Amino acid sequence: MGVKARLLVDSQCALGEGATWCARSGRFYWTDIEGKRLWRYDPRGGKSESFEMPERLACFTPCADAGRLLLGLASRLAFFDLTTREIETIMLVEADLPTRLNDGRCDREGRFVFGTKHDVEDAQAVGGFYRLNHDLSLERLPLPDCAISNSIGFSPDGATMYYCDSPTRQIRACDYPSFANDRVFVELSDATGVPDGSIVDADGGLWNAQWGGYRVVRYAPDGRESARVDVPSTQPSCVAFGGADFASMYVTSARVGLNERALQTDPHAGGVFIATPGVRGIEEAVFQGKP
Repeated sequence: MGVKARLLVDSQCALGEGATWCARSGRFYWTDIEGKRLWRYDPRGGKSESFEMPERLACFTPCADAGRLLLGLASRLAFFDLTTREIETIMLVEADLPTRLNDGRCDREGRFVFGTKHDVEDAQAVGGFYRLNHDLSLERLPLPDCAISNSIGFSPDGATMYYCDSPTRQIRACDYPSFANDRVFVELSDATGVPDGSIVDADGGLWNAQWGGYRVVRYAPDGRESARVDVPSTQPSCVAFGGADFASMYVTSARVGLNERALQTDPHAGGVFIATPGVRGIEEAVFQGKP
């Protein structure tokens, strides 16, 4: 019998994404991209709260300064002060293209790696992958153009990067930071499910939330499926390990695109789900750059 996730927060997000555990504060963060809100959940009291954003918040990461987050807003990178709620823009991204920021995660050195998404219904491969360095310089990475960037993650030793362009239904891997040996890591064979956000566990397994597939799937470092978590919602979108021992798995989900009939059978779509898959995660790096 497989592991099943259960509802934790019925947040009703239009597009829940960006699952992130903050080890220093002991809180779980996520974003409702289309709702333009940053969410936070504290497991010690079971309380959740959200903060309005000035535009769609696609991805983010805690910073070395514990009072700040690095935000990947739709059009720009910015610092967010968790106390004052002030936002300090760093730079615009792809200002000349019809794209927005999408998935992002720090590499093991604390540099923020992220990708963009063609911001139209029939997305084409016009976006790219980038890295914000410690000195706040931005570089475009030598990876293929993408329509919908996702599944960014790093092996525990930092020597392998994972990423995908979701419409291709392939998760790719490359050596990091050289980007050599770019290869197909996994190609989804099920008729349902598209690769979305990922996290890497302490043993090097990549857990991928599969949009439309009611599941999070673990792939061993050799690309073989080795486990899965059943999610009671059709559109799981991103995944993170958390808790004091990193044994809990948090999964975000979405309501966008579901009609009234679909929502009747999936009433908690857009919520956050939790499971205990039997493996542990590791503490993710925080962004080491400063304003």
